Amino acid sequence: MTFVLGLTGSIGMGKSATADIFRRLGVPVHDADAAVHALYAGRAPPLIEEAFPGTVANGAVDRAKLGAAVLGHPERMKRLEAIVHPLVREEEEAFLRRVARPASLAVLDIPLLFETGAEARCDAVLVVSAPADVQRERVLRRPGMTEEKFKAILAKQMPDAEKRARAHFILDTSRDFGAAGAQARSILACLAGRPGRVRHRGQV
Repeated sequence: MTFVLGLTGSIGMGKSATADIFRRLGVPVHDADAAVHALYAGRAPPLIEEAFPGTVANGAVDRAKLGAAVLGHPERMKRLEAIVHPLVREEEEAFLRRVARPASLAVLDIPLLFETGAEARCDAVLVVSAPADVQRERVLRRPGMTEEKFKAILAKQMPDAEKRARAHFILDTSRDFGAAGAQARSILACLAGRPGRVRHRGQV
């Protein structure tokens, strides 16, 4: 059975770059954020338009309008999550079925892995981390980012220290990509040959 490694990390920690490292090392990676983007242009628009009229244009979800409709309204956000999360889970399970035979290890890239309880679907969890000052510098370089936005995003995420305390592996991205790649290869070597224990729906 494929060993499932959950990959997560707070904003600006280098999670996407780490996912790319694993891809270059030949490991299949499922990107939950990319799945959401695809669903917003595919299966999700009719369901979202029914729940939040006026948030779909030309057959795709208008993310700005949807954000305006749900941000600041916890009950609406929960309604949106109740629509989107099951669809993302279906995409994840289809991915794991596709890679089950050719791959002995697969990565699930899930930004809010601990916050949504997704660690229960993983055999181990890798947290990508960096010092707070490095994180802040990276995030504030992003176009349109402000201190206020950064603080609001952090408020929704589990603190980095808690994530690290719950991780099986920690990858430090504060140095260069070569160092991150070496850490990723070390983790793969540690997991080589280990069978997965977590069963997913549709697996036998």
